Amino acid sequence: MTHLSANTTRRLPPPSWRRSPYSGWTRAHWQAQADLLLDAVRPFASASHALIALPGRHSASGPRSDALEGFARTFLLAAFRIAGARGQGREAENLVDRYANGLAAGANPRHPEAWLRITAGRPNQPMVEAASIALALHETRPWLWDQLDARTRDHVATWLGGFLGGTTVQNNWMLFQTIVEEFLASVGAPHHEHEILRGLEALEGWHLGGGWYTDGTGRRIDHYNGWALHFYPLLWTRIAATGPRADLAATRAATYRDRLRTFLADYIHLIGADGAPVHQGRSLTYRFAAATPLWTGALFDCSPLPPGQTRRAASAVLRHFTDHCAPDDRGLLRLGWHAEHLPTSQDYSGPASPYWASKGFLGLLLPPDHPVWQDTELPLPAEEADHIRALPAANWLIQSTSADGIVRLHNHGSDGLDPARPAIPDPHYARLAYSTATAPSTRQAAAIPDNQVTLISPRGELGAPGPIHPLGANCGEGIGHTASWHQPRCLVEDDLDLPIPHARIETHVLAFGSHEVRIHAVTAPRGWQLRASGYSLAAGIPAPLECDPDSARASRSDGMSSTITALHGFIGAGQHTSAEPDALGPKPTVPYLIGRHPGGTHIYASHVQLTGSHHEARQKTDVDVYVDPGRVEVLLPEGTKHTWTRLPAPDSHGAILRPDAVAPRTAFRTPTAPQRRDA
Repeated sequence: MTHLSANTTRRLPPPSWRRSPYSGWTRAHWQAQADLLLDAVRPFASASHALIALPGRHSASGPRSDALEGFARTFLLAAFRIAGARGQGREAENLVDRYANGLAAGANPRHPEAWLRITAGRPNQPMVEAASIALALHETRPWLWDQLDARTRDHVATWLGGFLGGTTVQNNWMLFQTIVEEFLASVGAPHHEHEILRGLEALEGWHLGGGWYTDGTGRRIDHYNGWALHFYPLLWTRIAATGPRADLAATRAATYRDRLRTFLADYIHLIGADGAPVHQGRSLTYRFAAATPLWTGALFDCSPLPPGQTRRAASAVLRHFTDHCAPDDRGLLRLGWHAEHLPTSQDYSGPASPYWASKGFLGLLLPPDHPVWQDTELPLPAEEADHIRALPAANWLIQSTSADGIVRLHNHGSDGLDPARPAIPDPHYARLAYSTATAPSTRQAAAIPDNQVTLISPRGELGAPGPIHPLGANCGEGIGHTASWHQPRCLVEDDLDLPIPHARIETHVLAFGSHEVRIHAVTAPRGWQLRASGYSLAAGIPAPLECDPDSARASRSDGMSSTITALHGFIGAGQHTSAEPDALGPKPTVPYLIGRHPGGTHIYASHVQLTGSHHEARQKTDVDVYVDPGRVEVLLPEGTKHTWTRLPAPDSHGAILRPDAVAPRTAFRTPTAPQRRDA
């Protein structure tokens, strides 16, 4: 497929199947795609190019802030394009001119196109954009900063210096101050060393282990790990390498590189065979910024991945979106995942927010002769075989199947909540599972949430998930287990009341092949109902419930299906189709089960399956669940038995079900997938 911007007659080069047998893409394609994105925003730039006001819904910060965002985020893309070309060539030279003019006007407080100022006394959006501008100036320093006149350099340094003496939001924003003030130090401008180090020190407190971070306090684990929490610290070492903190930068770089190396060994398993990242967490509108950690590992020579697999993964991510309406027919990135879908975004997202996707072009800083550009592409894990991978630090379990290339993420470690101020759960964090082929239903009160266990009071009030408490994640040969518990809160008219008294939901998952067994130990008052749901399938067609009253299923003609089947405790099944589209398409359908709670603690179990394979969807997997007062036993088709001891009350780790020893199981593998061309 070739892509044509409405503002240019240029197209992408023809595919190169010899070097890139999976994606067809090479460095030339990445460079050309960057040019198309930068060309498409030009008609929306102000006369000086200091403000780029793109069409679309404004953010909570207002249109002036949104226009600054348009400049800063496209400037980062332009910087990677300029530095990657070593400032040579007509395109790079034109970009230098455009963004130099924008810098001169935007940083000048007296210019009519002046940027909003950074307010040191309170966090504001210009702080975010300042980090992109500082990084872009550092990477293009020989061709841009060093060529600016003294007056413009002074204006830019003063504008960036709005950070001095201030504080930011206590999450990844702290690293924006670190980046900006280190850049100021590198050009001899005023800065505060303790403010540079403050963000790096906070990062240490957010590290959960194994290269995984929470974004601030609580358990906010998402794509910010890759496009912020590994990205900024390592790029800080790049800025600080020749300054007074060079020794500290070298020491920290060794730690950050080790963490990224470990992280990437997990992260590569979160990309589907079609290049889709797992649809989980906030700011998903940044789309192919999901390729950022792959390039960061190559840039800092700390990737555990073969160079050809790095390029395969990054190109797969970018191609996934360019082949699915992002950018649109005008060459613009709109708020959404594929096409525009506003519920995917947050109130801080404006029309230019998607251009944080620019981070995904970091690989252009690698020279054309680097192995990551020269080596032959290698397949993704999701293309080669079925995988089960536990991430103990995040308390996640990754499950992928090569027959359909789908990756499923079992989420028992991330809730996205501030522990001090629990709020309405975000559907991009509050689900038990996510995948590369589905998106969560985004209106909690208006639809039946997917992949969630919900308590319903006799008056119809819904219980929403409370803060998550991890109970561990592990895997053996071909099978994985993870678990967590939470105390539900009462959701009434889109607002959260106090936690539901005497209520508690503990969930354990066994995953193997494309199958999931979910076991719930539910404590709730008598007379409440329990609803457990499977994956939401866009454009899914519900199967008649008469076929199997204990099972609900939605399917599509392309072979994709979502099924949930009762194994213990449930009394009925149903499906709900929403009139509102999700991020992947219209009329998403959620299959679900219903139980009537007898009071006290009761065990419920279900079999859940999401598959893109007709063969897998037609197969019936016999799973037997046995429950008695002191034990829960699950017998899988191959004869493997998994048992849990039922405790009369939660133990010191918060568990009602304590896993016993698991019998070994033969690895579930399929042959290596043939090379495929994503044409």
